[in-house]
Amino acid sequence: MPPRTALRRLLPSRLHPVGRRSPPQPVPAVADEGPLPDPYALLVHDPIDLLSSLWRRAFAHPLPAPVPNLSGYASRLDLWLLSYQRSCAHATGSFPPRHAVSLPILNSLLRLRASALRRHPAFIWGASTHLLLRSPADPPSTVPVSRRKLEARLANAPPPFQDRVVQELLLLLLEPVFEPRFSPKSHAFRPSRGPHTAIRSIRSHFAAYLWFISADLTTVVDALSSDTILSCVQKAVSDRKVLSLLKSALNAPVRPGSVPLREKELDGLAKKRLKRKVLRKSRKKKVLNENEPKPDPYWLRLFFGFAPEQACHVPNYGHCGILSPLLANVCLNELDWWMEERIHDYFCPSRHDSIWKEVGDEGCHNPAWPEFVPSSGKEKTRKMDYLRFGSHVLIGIRGPREDAVEIRRQLMEFCESTLGLRPENSMVEIEHITRGIEFLDHVITRRVIYPTLRYTASGGNIVSEKGIGTLLSVTASLQRCIRHFRKLELVKGDRDPEPLPCSPMLYSGQAHTNSQMNKFLETMADWYKYADNRKKIVGFCAYVVRSSLAKLYAARYRLKSRAKVYKIASRDLSRPLRESTRNDAPEYSDLLRMGLVDFIEGVQFARMSSIPSCDYTPFPRNWVPHHELVLREYIKLQDPKFFCELHKTIKRKEINSPQDDVSRMVWYYKVYGVYDAKRSLMKLNEWKNNDEAANKENQILLDT
Repeated sequence: MPPRTALRRLLPSRLHPVGRRSPPQPVPAVADEGPLPDPYALLVHDPIDLLSSLWRRAFAHPLPAPVPNLSGYASRLDLWLLSYQRSCAHATGSFPPRHAVSLPILNSLLRLRASALRRHPAFIWGASTHLLLRSPADPPSTVPVSRRKLEARLANAPPPFQDRVVQELLLLLLEPVFEPRFSPKSHAFRPSRGPHTAIRSIRSHFAAYLWFISADLTTVVDALSSDTILSCVQKAVSDRKVLSLLKSALNAPVRPGSVPLREKELDGLAKKRLKRKVLRKSRKKKVLNENEPKPDPYWLRLFFGFAPEQACHVPNYGHCGILSPLLANVCLNELDWWMEERIHDYFCPSRHDSIWKEVGDEGCHNPAWPEFVPSSGKEKTRKMDYLRFGSHVLIGIRGPREDAVEIRRQLMEFCESTLGLRPENSMVEIEHITRGIEFLDHVITRRVIYPTLRYTASGGNIVSEKGIGTLLSVTASLQRCIRHFRKLELVKGDRDPEPLPCSPMLYSGQAHTNSQMNKFLETMADWYKYADNRKKIVGFCAYVVRSSLAKLYAARYRLKSRAKVYKIASRDLSRPLRESTRNDAPEYSDLLRMGLVDFIEGVQFARMSSIPSCDYTPFPRNWVPHHELVLREYIKLQDPKFFCELHKTIKRKEINSPQDDVSRMVWYYKVYGVYDAKRSLMKLNEWKNNDEAANKENQILLDT
């Protein structure tokens, strides 16, 4: 029997090309549409230039009208090739050069482009049998399998590689369209924005608020319907081909086996079994395949374990994949601009308040220093601010609690009417500043301080009085830090945590182990960069790491206790530890000089003085990321009206050009030895006066 016939018999009837039970599935190829064009003739543009033009176009004309034409960009083979390169970098860990992509892959990209942009028949998402493009890390399988095994493999198969390529292309096209339309109040799943910008915004702009509304809209965001998402997308995009492709990705059925289970969906027994399986798998020595990406280093896995709950959750809609966070931001952008209107309407300045006079005014204070905020009342200014990180919302209110209750009710009604689901009452809480509000593993609270106020009274008397004020405090949550360490099995206990040995680094050398943990500590110090208790929290992390390594070294080198390890290797564990104490063994300095051993760097932050302090750099209210600032400046320079107005201003105010100032400065430096004309004239007058004074003295001496 021929092998092809045997393989056909093993295929299930729904996948059989000539099955009798069901009609054959149409192969989404373009073989019947004629020969493929030459792909090298279509690769004529730089994809970075194409995307840059799209970003400039989106930021130069951020009109409320939707963008009519994106198919022109979607039909560019250069962008499809860039999407393939990005997908390969995710699958294999290496970004393939453009010239290294072979001709068969380019032909496959042409077929995939034609299938994705064709509306009838639509592109098949999640296809496991009729693939137009395969992953470079997917080895070809020629071994016949039974029908039951094949059905099990197809049921549990991950999303195909070609879906990732199409998702990358849609992300490249839709992100520049929506970025200028997004509110500056959102800080998640956006370029150059993240938890640090959210924490800095809280420190600078939330100092005066007494009541806080903390809302978790995760259930609302996860339950968004495809009609709601498409209606929000259609406000900015009107291209039919892109909308049809996005609609098919949202409505196509998803196999249950291709979606990974989240940790909350597992019961206790399943968690234990999964933990044992992962532990058993980690102990085995694994040999990587040729195209298999290397796993993340240990220090990076440790840091990922410290991700806050607000940042761990990533939405997922149908077959959208990496496009899902952008779609969630598109839908929640309606909430952002609705809150902007509420902020403007709620603002009510008081004639007795000299801090805030306008809605967008951040006050006449320096947010990097302690802020004194008067208590709430009828004669005080009422003000509100808003911030969103993903599906988590934080609203600060300076006013009575009744206003916070009303804002909470309006927020829940807006979610029900616009997003289609009302959040639970327990997910939208009202907290007072004195109780502390936890957000992104940081606690927002205030401390009452009594400073000495000195001022000059009538009659010139200096009066010193004790005042009262509140200081906004944004501190890192120590309990959350202990909980993360306990989850990573580096400590045990809650109130009085005891460090555990760092068992994953048991078979690594001392130099490599110290280097890995130093990278982890540096990353943790940067993560807690804007926390008031940065020294304390980083010092605790350093204590856990040093104690864990000391226990590990005590077990590896048979020293029985941490005290002996510290005695030999010093406090920062920088001195070498040996397994034996033979007299004929060479010294560590000699081995290091010969290059036979690696340099052992000590564990950082062994002393509190070496830990950096909190960064109190002010965060302006009108802050924009650097790439947006550069983009807007470039657009302004390309406008001829800007140069005409600048030229008129120079002529009207008689302002010299920079070239004239530089040439004049060089001339004065060569002639007078100074850089400025005023300084040169002052220097000449000084020399002249000195000469006149010296001549008078000489004349007096001659007369006498």
